[in-house]
Amino acid sequence: MTGPTGGGHDGGVTRPRIALAMMDGLADFAFRPEHWARLEAVGELIDRRPLVAFDDDRAAAVLGQADVLVGHWGCPTLTAEVLALAPDLALFAYAAGTVKWQVVDAVWERDIVVTSAAAANARPVAEYTVAMIVLAGKGALLYAERERDPEVAVPLDPMRVGNLGKRIGLVGASFVGRLVIELLSAYDLQVAVSDPYLSADEAERLGVQLMALDELCAWCDVLSLHAPDVPATRHMIGAPQLAALRDGATVINTARGALIDHDALVAEVQARRLAAVLDVTDPEPLPAESPLRRLPNVILTPHIAGAMGREVWRLADLAVAEVERFAAGEPPLHPVRQVDLDRIA
Repeated sequence: MTGPTGGGHDGGVTRPRIALAMMDGLADFAFRPEHWARLEAVGELIDRRPLVAFDDDRAAAVLGQADVLVGHWGCPTLTAEVLALAPDLALFAYAAGTVKWQVVDAVWERDIVVTSAAAANARPVAEYTVAMIVLAGKGALLYAERERDPEVAVPLDPMRVGNLGKRIGLVGASFVGRLVIELLSAYDLQVAVSDPYLSADEAERLGVQLMALDELCAWCDVLSLHAPDVPATRHMIGAPQLAALRDGATVINTARGALIDHDALVAEVQARRLAAVLDVTDPEPLPAESPLRRLPNVILTPHIAGAMGREVWRLADLAVAEVERFAAGEPPLHPVRQVDLDRIA
């Protein structure tokens, strides 16, 4: 597969032609002037107006020239029909997290390089998670509810408040999970991980204990989820796992709502035995009548842990870096392989 000025798919394209695809109005917010300058320094922007659909004449004209497609939120799926319009496409650089809804088998059959900014999106998720772990350990979230209403019943034992030596259980040594481990190293905490893909040697290198899921639930004071949403992980935190958590434990979910059996969670938090911090739910958003919206021991946020506002510039940084490496004939920093799709969020 050869680009406009020589070079090939394996060796890069010296001046790749770059197309953009994302939701309308996002580009000038998500990409700063220096990002546009970097792209124009290594390639040719076919059209500064991103494609919002792939089924019109402009899309056909743009895709027909593209060596690189930079996608972001709202990028339509790269179906076989779309790829037929883009015979020279060699790199899909996604300036956001998961690409599972943007790519199909035809992308891998064409040997198109796929990259993701999931590693950049992991940073704010990890920061949010660590903040919630520290606040939960201090009892701050529940004390705030008690200050609002001194009669409120929340699972708060003053003798167990404080973060010294608290046991933090992480489900998943993903990008986010590993950053959480790194950030938690600044605190005097015990950290353990459950992840079927994490070896004992790697756990030792990370400085964490490796446990089976049920063992982890019985051990920890705070359980934080960082696993992908795949069939094997659906409702992985169900009634048995929640029952294994000690009285007063906190469950934090910044990953995917489907990891938790919400019926089982409702039963535990309604009984005031556990607390929960839920940035993601199933469904999302929750129905207005959901008890989780009203319970004082449940903190709900509307899927804000990932990159927002100024944080999205990190995503653009990584996507642009992938285009620069492609143009220079260098391997990608964060390639996504088809075999990895069952292990990513």
